[in-house]
Amino acid sequence: MQRFKHSAWSALAGQVPALLAVGAGICLIVMVGVITAGVIMRYVVGNPLLGVNEIVQMIAVALAMLALPYATSSGAHVAVDLLDKALGRWGRLFGDLLSRALSITALVILCGRAWSKAAEALEFGDVTNMLELPLWPIYGAVFAGMGLCVLVFAVQFVALLLGWSPGND
Repeated sequence: MQRFKHSAWSALAGQVPALLAVGAGICLIVMVGVITAGVIMRYVVGNPLLGVNEIVQMIAVALAMLALPYATSSGAHVAVDLLDKALGRWGRLFGDLLSRALSITALVILCGRAWSKAAEALEFGDVTNMLELPLWPIYGAVFAGMGLCVLVFAVQFVALLLGWSPGND
C-alpha cells in the first residue's frame, strides 16, 4: 500500500500546519507573558493592566485556530478504536471516511458562520468592551483555522479513497 505521508503533496500540506503550530506556540508564549505581566502589575506594583482578559481571550482564539490544522494533520485528536476488530478493514475505512465527511460538513457550516460574523463585525465596527480592539480578525482567524482543517480532512478523505494510508507514524 502506498504511504500518503511520503507524497510531494503531503510534504507541502504537512509543512503548512506545522508552521501554524509554531505560530500557536508563539501565541502561547505571548499569552503567558501577558498574564505574567498582568499578575506582576496587579499584585506587585499595585497598578493592574487594563484589558488583560480581552487580550488573553483574543490570543487564546488565535492559538486554538492555529493549532487545529496541525492537530488534525498529525492525528492528535482523540480517537476511539473500540470496535476496530469487529468492524474489519472495510468497516474501519467506512468509519474513517464517514468521520472525515461529517467533520468537513460541520466545519464548512462553522466557516460560513465565522465568515458572516467577520463581515458583520467589520461592517458595524464591532470592538471589544475595554480596549476597543476590532473583533473581525478573531472571526477571520476562526474561519482560517477551520478552513485549513477542512482542507486537511479533504486531503485525508481523498487519500483514503485512493488507498493511501494517511499514516502518522
